[in-house]
Parts: sequence; structure tokens; C-alpha cells
Amino acid sequence: MMLVLGSASTAIAQKRVFRFGREVKATDVYSRERTFGFEPGADVKCTERNCTSDTPFYFSAAVPEGNYRVTIRFGNEQSAASTVVKAELRRLMLERVDTKAGEFVTQDFIVNVRTPVISTGGEVKLKDRERTSEQWAWDEKLTLEFNGARPSISSVKIAKINVPTVFLLGDSTVCDQPGEPYASWGQMITRFFGDKVAIANHAESGESLKSSLGAKRLDKVLSLMRRGDYLLIQYAHNDEKEKGEGVGAFSTYKASLKQFVDAVKKKGGIPVLITPMHRRTFDANGKIANSHGDYPEAVRQVAKEEKVALIDLTAMSKDIYEALGKDGSGVLFKQGDGTHHNNYGAYQLAKAIVQSIRDQDLQLEQYLTGDVQKYDPKHPDQFSSFAIPPSPAVTNLKPLGN
Repeated sequence: MMLVLGSASTAIAQKRVFRFGREVKATDVYSRERTFGFEPGADVKCTERNCTSDTPFYFSAAVPEGNYRVTIRFGNEQSAASTVVKAELRRLMLERVDTKAGEFVTQDFIVNVRTPVISTGGEVKLKDRERTSEQWAWDEKLTLEFNGARPSISSVKIAKINVPTVFLLGDSTVCDQPGEPYASWGQMITRFFGDKVAIANHAESGESLKSSLGAKRLDKVLSLMRRGDYLLIQYAHNDEKEKGEGVGAFSTYKASLKQFVDAVKKKGGIPVLITPMHRRTFDANGKIANSHGDYPEAVRQVAKEEKVALIDLTAMSKDIYEALGKDGSGVLFKQGDGTHHNNYGAYQLAKAIVQSIRDQDLQLEQYLTGDVQKYDPKHPDQFSSFAIPPSPAVTNLKPLGN
């Protein structure tokens, strides 16, 4: 199915409450005309107070571009329930909500919804995959994935909200990957931020600083950015493969990175630079060999010269990988892939970034959830205890870039 640009004319403008079992029936399938409903394939059973399933399901509501507070009432009057919530393209929002039979609890979070149209002119140049397998990142609706052992929903309230936004720009290791087993830290970091800020992931597979400029991804972010918003920037994987006279880490790459930083500052935004995580490149001594050349150091130099915050994911990923070892570190990645991570690996990288935010007392810390625990990259979480369930969408299509 091809992506339809723009918003549905009958989309909710400010606030809408969907009561499952009353207003939302098991047979309600989403369409642009209906403006809300379950996505095809949902196998739900509804009573007058809730809808429940033994398998994951999706619910969508048409909304204009913007940030939305989503308030969900969980529970089932007859049985225990356990629900994990993801949004749009597999962004982890609520890790696990457990309720006993007859118990109902309410939790909320913020979801960013966007379209390719740029208010200042033109639109983002989407790749083919963004119009097909990744269309939920750009379409006219807000989509929620209800996962877990037994997801059960009583109501969903969606309300337009004015909160600060943390934008993300980068490559396949940052973007919202559409299908299992691939995942990025940008899809996991949403879980660690509370209901006072939105995370808007504008990263895309295969992108470099240069290609993101050409596709107007930075233009799109700048058109939405307000004073006090953030932009987290992590590139290099694809930039380092660009060839030509004068092309290099300390020349063209630094110049482009400074261009991004300057543009954000002029908008009153706050840029945060992130060095690229390592690939899984172990040497004979069981240590990670640097496959990025001078690019991480170029990022560090720009951060120092421009006086902006730096998150050194290159250093932290080295600690994570080496802690698990040459053989054991495979659990962080999609099998057979030394660049792209799975859910567990992406979750560890997200926790490392969050810890760096806390260690440096960055203002971003004020938006973190209250349950964020201290994380030591040299002692990553046990893989055996990782319990984020996979999403239904599975792909054999490798992300662009390497």
C-alpha cells in the first residue's frame, strides 16, 4: 500500500476519547473515512468495558501532524492482563503494564506524528521504503501497537499537546526500523522519557549528513523546531564511505556537522552530538577495533569547538560489546549483521545514552522517567532477563547502509 500524503480531513483536531467495547467494536477496521479503528489482522474480543487479545494488535486514529498525549486505561474485569505499548513504527512507549482481574490502571505518554510536507516549502524526499514498509512513520494517523502476554485496553484518549520536542537525525542505527529483528536506539529511548516531552525520530536508513540535507530532513526538523527544543545528531556510518577530492572526517564531515549545529542554534534549539556506536569488529585480542577512522574524533572536535553537548556512544558501545565478548556480543545484533542491532542491543544503547545525559547533568535529564536506573555500559543487562516482546511485523529487507 502506498503512502498517502497529508492529513485526513476528518481527523481529530484536539482531543478524542475512544471507549473500547462501547464506541470501538471488534469489527471496526481503520479507514480514512472512519478515522479510527483496528488495523487489519487484529484478533480482539470485546466486552462492554474493554477489548482483549492473546496476540498483538494495532489501533489507529487519524490526527494532524503534531505531538499528542496518549492516555490509556488498561485492565480486564474478568482476567489478569499484561500489556506492552509501542507507537507508530515500533517506538517503545510503555514497557509493561500488569493488571489483576477486575483491576484498571491509567498511564500516559507522548507520541509525535508527522507528514512529509514542510510548512516553509516543499516536502521531505522519501525513499521507496518510507512509502511502503515505513509508511506508518509518515502517514495521516497515530498508530498504537498493543503487545505483551495478554494486552487489554479499556479506553484511549488522544489529545493534542504543547510540549518541548527532542528531534533525532541520523542513520539506520537511529531510525524507526519497520520490522523485526532490526531495531535502533531511537525506537527504545522513547521508553525512558516521560509525559512532558515528545521524541520525534527523523533519522532514516542509509543517510549521511549530506544526503539528509539533500532530502530536506534537516529542513523538516527546522520547520517544526521551537526555541528550547533539542536535536540529537548521530551520523558517520555512511558519511565515512563518501569519496572524492577533499572528502574526509576533518574536512567535509566537520563542515556539514557544523552546518547542522549552526542551523539549530539559529532556531533557538539545542544541538546534542552523538558519536557513532562501533560495529562488531573485534581484533585478535578480543578488543573492538575502530572501523570509523577519524569520524568519532571529528564529532568530538565539533562539540568542543561549537560548545555543545557530546554523548560518546563510540566509547560506551565499546564497553558494552567487550563486556559481552567477541562471541557473546552477537546477542546485541541481528544474526549475521555486525552493524544493525536487535531489540536487546538497541535497548542497551538507549540506556547508555540516557546514562550519559544523567552523568553530564544535561537539561534533558528533567524529562526522564522517574524509574530510570543507573546503567554501567561495562555491565550490560543480562540478555536472559530481557523481556520486550517482538512486534508482529517481520522483514528480511536489510536496512540501507552498513
